[in-house]
Amino acid sequence: MNTLKTTILMALLTGVLVAVGAAVGGNSGAVIMLVISLGMNFFSYWFSDSIVLKTYGAREVGAAEAPELYHLVEKLAARAGLPMPKVCIIDSVSPNAFATGRNPSHAAVAVTTGIMQALNYEELSGVLAHELSHIKHRDTLISTVAASIAGVISMIANIAQWAAIFGVGRSNDDEDSGGILGSLFTIILAPLAAMLIQMAISRSREFDADKSGGEICGNPLYLANALNKIERFALGNPMSQATPATAHLFIVNPLSGSGKALMNLFSTHPQTEERIRRLREQAGQR
Repeated sequence: MNTLKTTILMALLTGVLVAVGAAVGGNSGAVIMLVISLGMNFFSYWFSDSIVLKTYGAREVGAAEAPELYHLVEKLAARAGLPMPKVCIIDSVSPNAFATGRNPSHAAVAVTTGIMQALNYEELSGVLAHELSHIKHRDTLISTVAASIAGVISMIANIAQWAAIFGVGRSNDDEDSGGILGSLFTIILAPLAAMLIQMAISRSREFDADKSGGEICGNPLYLANALNKIERFALGNPMSQATPATAHLFIVNPLSGSGKALMNLFSTHPQTEERIRRLREQAGQR
């Protein structure tokens, strides 16, 4: 069900991008935005993993440098039927983790030094299993593409807003331009819709990764206990280098935590209490 939901949401997000193009430049604008969308997907496929790892200063480690972490990832990857991903460590006291990579053969799992200190072995296995689930189901690529498309829509909205302020109009010859309604859609409704869709995609993938991660590590309670700890630490220790554009990648929102979100619609992560509730329910069904 979540996979179908994600597919529909991605189609809607691409539709919003094309509609924005049509509102700004008519039929030709719609075609341009569709081409841009395809180009962004191609760029995200090949380069998103290396960019995000460099952004957070993640350094790759091997069995000699971090034996317990490396061998735990190795064991869980084998259990999930995945190739061994790169294992990276980020120097940050904030406990968190993320996975990235265009496909299971070109993937990386990154954890902070803070999460290695905050969690015990079983809890860390739950977190790593969650991240490996993202890799297995290519969630990192889906979320990155969604964030990129939403970012372009917001950028176009800003350009359209400044154009409206300075009286820069569209060509009168373009009958499909949409006039004032098109401008309102481009400046206000489109970026809001794109943001809501992107965040809904992110939340949907988190729930699926929790469920699959609980199966991979062997006990959903490992991940439930880990989420409880991470949430409490993350609320008081946001990552200084974290950015809104990459917050969706982490297991818990690195900016301020996700458990007390005022409006779940505007959150990249589901409420942590709900995630824990589902994991405990999953454990009870075993």
